[in-house]
Amino acid sequence: MISLVAILVVSVQLWPARGSHDVADHDAFGTGVRSLEVDLSVDLSRIVREVDERFLSVAIDASLVAEEKFMYMLGSPKLRTLAKALSPSYLRFGGTRQDFMVFNPEKYLMRSHGCDQQKPGSSAGPEDSCKKMELPTLLEARLKKQWIQQQALLRKEDLQMKYRRRVKFTEYSVDLLTSFANCTDMDLIFGLNALLRTSDNIWNSSNARSLIKYCESKQYRISWELGNEPNSYEKKAGVRVSGSQLGEDFVNLREILQDSKLYHNTGLYGPDISQPRDHRKDLLQGFLTTGSQAINACTWHHYYVNGREATLADFISPQVLDSLGLKISEVLESVHLVSPGMRSWLGESSSAYGGGAEGLSDAFAAGFMWLDKLGLAAKMGLDVVIRQVLIGSGTYHLVDDNLDPLPDYWLSLLYKRLVGPEVLMVERLLLAGLQNPRRKVRVYLHCANRNRGYSKGAVTLMAMNLAARPSRLTLPALLSPSTVEAFVLQSDQPNEAGLYSRSVMLNEKLLQMLDDQTLPELKGNILPPADHLSLPGFSLAFFVFTEAEAAACQ
Repeated sequence: MISLVAILVVSVQLWPARGSHDVADHDAFGTGVRSLEVDLSVDLSRIVREVDERFLSVAIDASLVAEEKFMYMLGSPKLRTLAKALSPSYLRFGGTRQDFMVFNPEKYLMRSHGCDQQKPGSSAGPEDSCKKMELPTLLEARLKKQWIQQQALLRKEDLQMKYRRRVKFTEYSVDLLTSFANCTDMDLIFGLNALLRTSDNIWNSSNARSLIKYCESKQYRISWELGNEPNSYEKKAGVRVSGSQLGEDFVNLREILQDSKLYHNTGLYGPDISQPRDHRKDLLQGFLTTGSQAINACTWHHYYVNGREATLADFISPQVLDSLGLKISEVLESVHLVSPGMRSWLGESSSAYGGGAEGLSDAFAAGFMWLDKLGLAAKMGLDVVIRQVLIGSGTYHLVDDNLDPLPDYWLSLLYKRLVGPEVLMVERLLLAGLQNPRRKVRVYLHCANRNRGYSKGAVTLMAMNLAARPSRLTLPALLSPSTVEAFVLQSDQPNEAGLYSRSVMLNEKLLQMLDDQTLPELKGNILPPADHLSLPGFSLAFFVFTEAEAAACQ
């Protein structure tokens, strides 16, 4: 009888496989070593962590409302189809411009933009309401063209850090946003403006009260945030807010919500600080000291690199990927010190800050950062990771300017379908030294997603190969009897140039929508029981062991 604690030894070997990309490697593999062994120990008897079912969540950047007509794009049937496939998920509406947004009700856009859609909130059923809020094809085409120009203006503002002090939005933006969330089965988190302040530097809640009152009148299900990256307020707006004052502002907001029949138990998340560094740690601890009782989870932001300086090498660097673990440890330590038991989220996260790295953050190369972040964040105990961004300004989107899915969208979709919330233990046995080539092969293990029909005991191995040469995973007797469903993502172009591609193949078949409302079938290759698996160079993979019979996943 097989022991409940299974120690899995996996040998990862490199060999010249037929059809592999014949390119020179740029790391230790170029020394002439033809095989590499990586030993992994896996405990299948217990769950290490269990994350929220909405662990992988997405954001809509508040830049979309900088000119309110672009909120109509949330009525795109294509965008809604893509978003719904990622549910269950939180949908965060926030970002830099949320702290410049002011709710200005009763100034509808419908007449000025020539759209005769019915205002939401009627007595129509959910399906009828979603249909009525769909964006007409001609208007969508026009807005997409104008959005390209708008993004250039937004990018200029970001580079100069000069923002309009008042970005007005009406209740119709709120209607469009909540309609999008409802029609895609996502849970909306709305970011309020924390830079509306009194002469005493206390948060002025009057505008938020007006918005909350409107949302309550429409019975909109919403959770809330207050402020975005308060550590940068002085640079962006010439205002300095201490952590303790921000905590008191959150207590004020919680009291407002508790007075509401609809929102008295709703979620409130914050403070959405940037990743820990010097005074940001002090800000976080000050915030938690005064405001931890007001929030449901502590949120912080993470990006690996500066988008204006990042190179391809950064995106496939084990050292860069490993840096996230240090940041997570710092935040968890700070939170535990002041608020033991408080949940922590990555409330905003992507590859490169400053709007992303042009030509990289929306390319195949970004997938290594994204999958590794999902694996490591779950393993270390973060409950939710919110991806910046589904749509909004920047170059780290999940969809392109035509609202077609980019590589990280397909990666996210596979994660949602194949990976369950239960994290299993996997350990690599590595030699000393940061240049150890074993770091080029990275793996994480979860129970398989039972909601997608996988039987109890099935497990999903997430694997990535940051090297150009292919890898070979040799399986032990514990897993080799199991049938495997293999989902291998590669660029549609060979060699290192393929890392810049914005298209991706699943098991050598190009992924693309069949039409604006139909996603392709994502089928794995069924592999019979065998003693090894292949992992091509520069690839991302999910291997579902359907008959693993893991005790932790029963």
